[in-house]
Formats: sequence, structure tokens, C-alpha cells
Amino acid sequence: MKKLTSLMTATALTAAAATPSFAETWDMPMAYSGSNFHSVTGAEFAECVTSGTGGEIDIKTHPSGSLFAGNDIKRAVQTGQVPIGERLLSAHQNEDPIFGVDSIPFLATSFDQADDLWEAAKPTMEEILAEQNLKLLYSVPWPPQGLYFKEPKESIEDMEGVKFRSYNNATARLAELTGMLPVQIEAAEISQAFATGVADSMISSGATGYDRKVWESLNYFYEVDAWLPRNYVFVNTDAWEGTSQDNRDVLMGCAGLAEYAGTWRAKEYTQFTLNQLAQNGMTVTPASDQMKAELKEIGETMTQEWLDKAGEQGEAIVERFREMQQ
Repeated sequence: MKKLTSLMTATALTAAAATPSFAETWDMPMAYSGSNFHSVTGAEFAECVTSGTGGEIDIKTHPSGSLFAGNDIKRAVQTGQVPIGERLLSAHQNEDPIFGVDSIPFLATSFDQADDLWEAAKPTMEEILAEQNLKLLYSVPWPPQGLYFKEPKESIEDMEGVKFRSYNNATARLAELTGMLPVQIEAAEISQAFATGVADSMISSGATGYDRKVWESLNYFYEVDAWLPRNYVFVNTDAWEGTSQDNRDVLMGCAGLAEYAGTWRAKEYTQFTLNQLAQNGMTVTPASDQMKAELKEIGETMTQEWLDKAGEQGEAIVERFREMQQ
């Protein structure tokens, strides 16, 4: 990974002027902890841009929702309160169903499939973001999502009445269809929510559980590989258009390297974090055959619901994705 970091910096430096004509600080809010691999990748991206532009664009990252809460980051970038930020766009699926394409249960359940789904969806996503005064820079997937619980679960029936942390429309709907009670909780609030009993379960990656030390409150992680959501880094269009072509080239070059490095980290992090959950006392195991079958049925229901809302754009994305799988 050190080689990747060096490569990001070296690549940017080739486009940098020796002395900046002016310096501009770009504050970059991020929702997840500084140790999370998305935040680490974002910090390297920021260093790459700062070095590559010779300091003309000096990006400062603010992890853990310290500058803006996760749910406020996208709006802050749209309105120019900050020029750049990172967000889990599926949390804004209520604005446009396409934002939830990466969270359709059991449509794309591996990194390769997630890459194909992203390739199919990216042009449409870029168009929608452009309409919202945003320019997409890069996107990085999370590891596959699994189910966390305090008590053991063998079937959907066992989930009835459990307080479930939701973070987007898909997770809230999953809770409803399984009989659980959805509670909206941002990533920075997870540890406190579990410790205080506000929630007793969630669907998330091993990375989130590891970062938040959920073994202090939860005991079981079931591998269901439901989906691989993505984090997105985007810049305010006015800020983008106000930069020189050379600096835009640096931004996009660093973005490409960050997407590669972040995806590499996600893959490497998957088994590591599951091992850490187990080493800290959690039971990490595949879901029962009954739970898998029942979740698959729920996934089919949610896929159709998403297609109904996403209309022709959504149908075209899913059709392109399915053609790639043949």
C-alpha cells in the first residue's frame, strides 16, 4: 500500500508547478472515522492533489462527521459551503432512486459484480450529479454487507421486533420486510447507539464493525453478502470550473489512483476485519440455509420495488449489468 501512496504522489507531481501562483484550501468532510479505509484513501487523495497542484489546491480532510454530519455533507458541497466531500449516496435515495443502485439486495454480491454494476450505472449517476451542481471524482466500494445481531438468528421470524440500524432507504425497507424496527443512525453514532440500546442489530460490512468495535455490544455476524454499497467523492461544479485545466488533470489523476487504491483496500480488508470480529469474541458464520432463502425472496421483492421507482433509467442500468453477467 505504501507503493500505491508513493505512486499517487509521484503521478501528481509530474503535473505540478514548482511554485504555486496562489493557494486555496479545500475542506473535505467525510462521515467515517479517520482509521476507516475510505478515510485513509481520502487522506491520500488529498495529499496527492495538494502535492500535484504544487499547493494551489490544499485539501484538508475532516473525518468522523467532524465538519458536517454525514447526512449534511452532500448538501454542503452542492451549495458551496465546502468545495469537496465524500458521501454514501444511497443515503439520498429519497432524492433519486438511482442513488440506491448499489444497495439493491442480492443483485451484485461480489467485488467483480459490484464493478460491473458501477460501470453500468456510472454514466447515469454522473448526469444526475451534474444536475445537482456536483462533479463525480471517484467511487470506492465497501466490503460485502452482513447482518449483525446481539442474539443468534436462524430465520426471518427470529428478527421480529429487533431494533435495526438503518442508513438508507434500502436498509429501512429491509427492516420492514423482516419485521425489525428501523432506526436511522449515522456511522459516527453507531458505537453509542449499540451501547445505549438504541439499536441491537444492523446490516453492514466487517469493516464498519471492526472500526466501531461492535463486539462490545453485539455477538453475531452472519455472512449474507447482501450488497456492496459505495462511497463517492464529488466536488462542487463551480469550484471545479474555477480551477485550471492542469489542476483538473491532477484532480482526476489522483481520483483514478484513489479509486484503485480504495478498491484494493476494500478487498484486502474484507477477510481481515471478519477475522478481527472473531478474535474479539464474535461468532462469525454464514447465515443458515433458511435465512438465505428467505432473504433472497426479500431481495427479489426489493429489486422489483427499486425498478418500479427508478423507471427506464433503472431498467437500463440493470439490463446492462445483467448482460455483463452472461
